[in-house]
Amino acid sequence: MTVTDFLLPVFVQAGLTFVVLIMMAVTRTRSLSSGEVRSDAIALGEPAWPKKVTQYANAFRNQFELPVLFYALVAFILITKTGDVLLLTLAWVFVITRIIHAYIHVTYNNVSHRGGIFGLGAAALIAMWIVFAIKILTGT
Repeated sequence: MTVTDFLLPVFVQAGLTFVVLIMMAVTRTRSLSSGEVRSDAIALGEPAWPKKVTQYANAFRNQFELPVLFYALVAFILITKTGDVLLLTLAWVFVITRIIHAYIHVTYNNVSHRGGIFGLGAAALIAMWIVFAIKILTGT
């Protein structure tokens, strides 16, 4: 496995974060420009934002929860040169579930659908950490 193999899912995950950030900025700007919300109403918090803006803000915030553990793990995999097809497959499963999770979050926002896909991504990430730990601890 090459460095590029493992960095590609990282680039996609980072790209997702930037897309959600941009969409959050666009929806916030539209809400402020249209007068739907006043700047003094949101200056100290989020409660006054319209639903769509809050969905993007929450989806953006989610990109700094589980993905932080993903970024750290990929860095460790690259440093220790322990990457293999299983870890790469799990990395892609994680990133794909994050894309689906963000899509659900900013569109129809069904909590059970979102929770299920979140759980699948979390399971892939946990499996990655377990496989990595076994490789490191056993020297394989």
